[in-house]
Amino acid sequence: MTSLAALCRPIDQYLSHFLSALLALLVLTVSWQVLTRYALSVPSSVTEELARFLLIWIGLLGAVHAYRQKMHLGIDLLTQKTSAQAQQRLHILVHALCAVFAVSIFIIGGGNLMLLTWDLGQISPSLGLPMAAIYAVLPLSGLLMCLYSAEAMLHPSTPTGAE
Repeated sequence: MTSLAALCRPIDQYLSHFLSALLALLVLTVSWQVLTRYALSVPSSVTEELARFLLIWIGLLGAVHAYRQKMHLGIDLLTQKTSAQAQQRLHILVHALCAVFAVSIFIIGGGNLMLLTWDLGQISPSLGLPMAAIYAVLPLSGLLMCLYSAEAMLHPSTPTGAE
């Protein structure tokens, strides 16, 4: 086992548990929102905003988790018709492109967005949280995707089925 694979293993477990906790919190939040809106006729704006932020975090970190678990959507028609050597090259190319995407969009773009909202001091209306904390999931997801891409490129013999 490489040191990168050894680093990824506890991150995988933590990410899985963290996503489960976020999902449970989202279910409770939305359930409370429905109860307050329909049973008590006094909708809570806090739960609406919290549910929205939880959905953002679950969506982005869940995509990274799906990428790591090889559960992401992929088209393998091209790889099925190529040689084993070409499949390995495609495997590396796809993961390299995923890393480039993660760096350019999530890390650079998301990091800039996070810093901008931090500099502007934007605060969420209902919860009073800094919006930079909400947007922190963008560079975090990008870093995790780069880590997982690098680990996948080091092990090209395990096809992902996405190429």
